Parts: sequence; C-alpha cells; structure tokens
Amino acid sequence: MSVETRLYVREKARYAPADPSQVLAAAQEIIDARMVRGTSFKDPAVACAFFRDKLGHLEREVFAAVMLDTRHRLIDYVELFQGTIDGAEVHPREVVRAALRFNAAAVLVAHNHPSGELEPSAADRAVTARLKQALALVDVRLLDHVIVGGRQSQSMVAKGLL
Repeated sequence: MSVETRLYVREKARYAPADPSQVLAAAQEIIDARMVRGTSFKDPAVACAFFRDKLGHLEREVFAAVMLDTRHRLIDYVELFQGTIDGAEVHPREVVRAALRFNAAAVLVAHNHPSGELEPSAADRAVTARLKQALALVDVRLLDHVIVGGRQSQSMVAKGLL
C-alpha cells in the first residue's frame, strides 16, 4: 500500500475503511520516508524522536542501532536483536560487526521497554559500557543509548550515564 493511499481500501469500485494493520503499514511507510540517508543526528532530540517512532509501538523488546558517518549523518537503521516482553540479549560483537559492515564512524543504539518504564536498568547500563568499549576497539564512537517506553524516550547521554 502506498503512502498516497488514504485510510480506505478499494473493494469492487467502493471504498471500505482500512483495517488496523493497513493503517499501521501506511504509518510505518511515512515514518521510514521521514528519515532518509544523510539525515543529521547531531541533536539527541532527533535520535529520541526517531527511535520513539521506530520502537514505541512494539510489544516485545527490540535492540536497534543507527549507523552514522563521520558527520553523524544517517547511513542506515538496523534492528539487531529481538527479545521478550521484558528483555533482549545483546551481543557486542554483533553490534561491532554491523558497524563495520556499514563502514560507520559512529553508532546510536536504542531499545524499547514494552512496560513503558524509561529508567535504564543496571543491565542497560552494563551493556552500554560493554558496547562503548567494544566499538572503541575498532575506532567507532558510541554516541548515545536511547530507551523508549511507549510514546516517550530518554537519552542516556542526557542523563549523564554515557
């Protein structure tokens, strides 16, 4: 379904209301179109809004990353790990591998808390420290770790945790 498609689906020369999955698919297309290669991520508010749009609606935890060039412009967005309703196992070597695959100079990472809780857990802080160390070994900077809880998001840099 294209973005131009209104919230109606054509059925035999008549229009019927779109079902929720069609509305969500159209919304996801709009979100994807808003952030294109080259978008600047110098402001933490941009990262928070971006990850909130991408992860806020998910019912289970997803760990994602934005790969950035030397000027902190978007190269690509990747969802690296999927978990359960209250956790996702993150492997630093896979994050490093993705950064190298995209030739990234910097990385922003994020994950959602389906519970809506924005406060980073001890595990969140520990994995952030491990990621920062692992990425530094290959000269890639970890710029921020964003926690998303529903329609809210929080930067660990803004809280002084990175």
